[in-house]
Amino acid sequence: MATMLEGRRQTQPRSSPSGRETSLWSSGFGMKLEAITPFLGKYRPFVGRCCQTCTPKSWESLFHRSITDLGFCSVILVKEENTRFRGWLVRRLCYFLWSLEQHIPPCQDAPQKIVESTGVQNLLSGRVPGGAGEGQAPDLVKKEVQRILGHIQASPSPFLVRLFSWALLRFLNCLFLNVQLHKGQMKMVQKAAQAGSPLVLVSTHKTLLDGILLPFMLLSQGLGVLRVAWDSRTCSPALRVLLRKLGGLFLPPEANLSLDSSEGLLARAVVQAASAPLGLWTGALAVLRSLWSHWGCSRRICSRVHLAQPFSLQEYIVSARSCWGSRQTLEQLLQPIVLGQCTAVPDTEKEQEWTPITGPLLALKEEDQLLVRRLSCHVLSASVGSAAVMSTAIMATLLLFKHQKLLGEFSWLTEEILLRGFDVGFSGQLRSLLKHSLSLLRAHVALLRIRQGDLLVVPRPGPGLTQLARLSAELLPVFLSEAVGACAVRGLLAGRVPPQGPWELQGILLLSQNELYRQILLLMHLLPQDLLLLKPCQSSYCYCQEVLDRLIQCGLLVAEETPGSRSACDTGRQRLSRKLLWKPSGDFTDSDSDDFEEAEGRYFRLSQQSHCPDFFLFLCRLLSPLLKAFAQAAAFLHQGQLPDTESGYTEQLFQFLQATAQEEGIFECADPKLAISAIWTFRDLGVLQQMPSPAGPRLHLSPTFASRENQQKLEQFIRQFICS
Repeated sequence: MATMLEGRRQTQPRSSPSGRETSLWSSGFGMKLEAITPFLGKYRPFVGRCCQTCTPKSWESLFHRSITDLGFCSVILVKEENTRFRGWLVRRLCYFLWSLEQHIPPCQDAPQKIVESTGVQNLLSGRVPGGAGEGQAPDLVKKEVQRILGHIQASPSPFLVRLFSWALLRFLNCLFLNVQLHKGQMKMVQKAAQAGSPLVLVSTHKTLLDGILLPFMLLSQGLGVLRVAWDSRTCSPALRVLLRKLGGLFLPPEANLSLDSSEGLLARAVVQAASAPLGLWTGALAVLRSLWSHWGCSRRICSRVHLAQPFSLQEYIVSARSCWGSRQTLEQLLQPIVLGQCTAVPDTEKEQEWTPITGPLLALKEEDQLLVRRLSCHVLSASVGSAAVMSTAIMATLLLFKHQKLLGEFSWLTEEILLRGFDVGFSGQLRSLLKHSLSLLRAHVALLRIRQGDLLVVPRPGPGLTQLARLSAELLPVFLSEAVGACAVRGLLAGRVPPQGPWELQGILLLSQNELYRQILLLMHLLPQDLLLLKPCQSSYCYCQEVLDRLIQCGLLVAEETPGSRSACDTGRQRLSRKLLWKPSGDFTDSDSDDFEEAEGRYFRLSQQSHCPDFFLFLCRLLSPLLKAFAQAAAFLHQGQLPDTESGYTEQLFQFLQATAQEEGIFECADPKLAISAIWTFRDLGVLQQMPSPAGPRLHLSPTFASRENQQKLEQFIRQFICS
């Protein structure tokens, strides 16, 4: 598995011993330098828009019209101009003066407001079980409320907050070259904060540095101190006292007790009422300790903070309830098809919720729990869409899946990312970007000099390939629709042509639109919800049409007109059928393919353009680590030791994936996250059953899949989507 970098135009490609095309990268004097810019024309794509279906008013009002004209700023760059003073001494003390000018909003009347909240008042009046009406004096309950409030927070010390901000600013400047923030994204957040409603920020927590960067960024941009809840069990008493003075919020231990416990009833009511701003610079001192060992021993790096477009939660609650429809579990949707008991896919959506069931979530009504879970899908989709693709993700993807000319493919892949509306977090000379990316991946690749100026790039087998697969997964959301479509086409061709057959032979076959819809639906239901990122307000059939449109746009599918059928692009005499007349407005698309009665006569072929075979294989391989892990999990069913706990069976499966990787060299699948995803999917599919026991919940093999025949059917169903 080797890749070589091209640096001279006159150098001809050579064949590697494995038969894959490789290319060279030399010192290349006189070579024309190619620059990579994160722009399409004059503008860079804007990412992270909120849902137009569920929050149309926020989509319109909280969008900054000149966002594409605004650039980036470094939040740790503090100069004389950032203070009110000027002079030689100010330039030496600008960090300290800047920290003195930061606005620290006080928590005024917070205890009184919490005591007067509805939940606490219901407890005081005895209108709920466990309140004052059940033997507790109201005065004692009020004292208990004050005790819980004292445990949760203390009045923040402005002096300590400013002192800590000054120290943190100096530390971040020693650690980072810059911390980039899009000024247009921050303008939208500031506009939402000016509306007067509480501002809630949800972080994906990609690194431990989030606990430092996010509070500092919000404070530096005039949004005050970030308010985050923290578990008191993770901090020592002395650290808790210090963090409270910095605006810390610590949940009382009884707030996490079961809902049946009357002891935690009052604590949960106080915590829910205390969801006005309650501050915390989350675990910053702990992160500083973990980073202290790297102080001065590594190069300074660049960081970037992404902010998605804010939206009104009140508007979402009103709009989201109107988008609810009938849903079925994964077991009801897929199990009969996997076992060959039926062929038709039910016309309903999948209900697959992996949101952790915590005490505060269980305290809500079932309808509100569903609302929170679907809100999390929207937030996750927006957060993934707003993150920029880094050069290491592109390099890892090329090393794993393309194995061709790195210089040309890197430039092509960057352009494809921008064309799909995603942002990239790099720019500069192409050769410099590749050198920098390889230097960051030096622990996972080997650079071999075969002659003066020429390098051979070889991914290291073993854990190195697993890490490259994790990095390449960042590119999957960009090409997810095309990857789902390509794997669905692979599943449709699996029973018709040999897997290793020539591309020309596969292009002869006609693929009906209904068959493509069915295969896409099957793969959609199989894939985890957190990977697919399908918004709850978007129907499966609309997504099927989106996938089909993407395959046509990228040139992989070509419409084939059959005799007597209306042209696929002839929309002049189209009429709405009865099936469309009752559909809500959110189900309409620009295409006429929602009318499935007319779609029966539409057919497609695989394009015969020269770039299509490689691009088709590239798309299929993006999903191959997950699908191969699922297939190996199905093969492991007859070897696994069940019943077992979920963590125990996850360890069993992970060891099996590692052993298989050593035998077959498929190290991309040897990932504990893929093992967990496979177990959760099999549990929803009815392959594994979770049953209570005195020692806790344990996984059992379903009687339906106890037979080896049904286990092989499951494995065969998954492998039809894998392109070897």
